[in-house]
Amino acid sequence: MEWRASHILVKDRNLAEDVLKRVKQGGQFESLAREFSTCPSKSSGGDLGWFGPGKMVAAFESAVKQLSPGSVGNVVQTQFGYHIIKCTGRR
Repeated sequence: MEWRASHILVKDRNLAEDVLKRVKQGGQFESLAREFSTCPSKSSGGDLGWFGPGKMVAAFESAVKQLSPGSVGNVVQTQFGYHIIKCTGRR
């Protein structure tokens, strides 16, 4: 199984919660990623491409596995910061 995901990575939990609220209220994920994310993937709207098991840190991979394509999960904390994750594909 492989997944495709986009994310918005920030350093502060409160900011992550605020950005997640904007996404859930209909904000465009890709635009918010470009504006707020600290990850280099922000230039592509947060797109991380396709990845298989073991390619992402455990908490991130676990969160993606629980999402169906098109859905956005709750804020996930890793050693990199706070992620808002959108699953964009599964194969």
